[in-house]
Amino acid sequence: MRRPSFSVIISSYNYGHFLDATIESVLAQTYPAREIIIIDDGSTDNSAEVAGSFGERVKFVAQKNQGVCVARNNGAKLATGDVLAFLDSDDIWLPRKLEQQVEAFQADAEVGLVSCGIRFFNPHGETIVEYTEGKSGWRAGDILLYKEPVLNTTASAIAVRRDVFERIGGFDEHREIFAAEDREFCYRAAKISKIVFIPEILVDYRVHGSNGHLNIRQMDRALQFAYQKIFSEADEQTLQLRRESYGNLHKMLAGCYFRINDYPLFIKHAARSLWLTPRNIKHFAAFPVRLWKRNSESKGSH
Repeated sequence: MRRPSFSVIISSYNYGHFLDATIESVLAQTYPAREIIIIDDGSTDNSAEVAGSFGERVKFVAQKNQGVCVARNNGAKLATGDVLAFLDSDDIWLPRKLEQQVEAFQADAEVGLVSCGIRFFNPHGETIVEYTEGKSGWRAGDILLYKEPVLNTTASAIAVRRDVFERIGGFDEHREIFAAEDREFCYRAAKISKIVFIPEILVDYRVHGSNGHLNIRQMDRALQFAYQKIFSEADEQTLQLRRESYGNLHKMLAGCYFRINDYPLFIKHAARSLWLTPRNIKHFAAFPVRLWKRNSESKGSH
């Protein structure tokens, strides 16, 4: 079987100070990309100059500011590769990222999307957290249920066959879905193809002040928009997952608000989760102890 070619699509917006390292990480891949397409979403910084310093090794296209999903979709329209690999302009790939993903596509023609492990790091280069747990196979329902890790839906970890991308219509371009657009995209891809998760860190995700995923309230709104969209278009089989999916979604959001000490929103989402999925009581039973430990540690530090 012929090894598929990769088109790398970098969406860029005012991250010129990160863009050089991002492009270099693509050029350092052990499995070379067929092309690197940078879609600049109306940057006002030096992004064009940084991209231009790489000459013909990258294709730079500027558009007016329309959002990251429009940028990714416009990049896909220009792509000529068999597989589309997305990368945000502040993230970095490890050298074997594309090589590992091409092997997954080659191993099974039914695989339409491949993701991988990811490391979140701070401005000092220090690791914040690593995610290496996931599942492979037919997993659309598992993505929706939010019960266990399935795959890293961060766009920089995703590679998708171009025909699958076209069949599902690309990324949803509604602004309301930003911060959940990659998860909703992966769900639609998983509805029509197998997915593969590679349990190895192949992406470094840079955490800094303007990252959309760090804004929990924005993520909350975006996920609820995505779930409303999914279930408004759902078939009978998917609708049977609605109650449990929402229950687990609220469980996850409750945990996010607990971590940032927003107890009113923690209680709100915990209550919704328990009403929808009563068995989540086992999960929430541990929170009083966690709160007590947090308060004890806080007092001890003074």
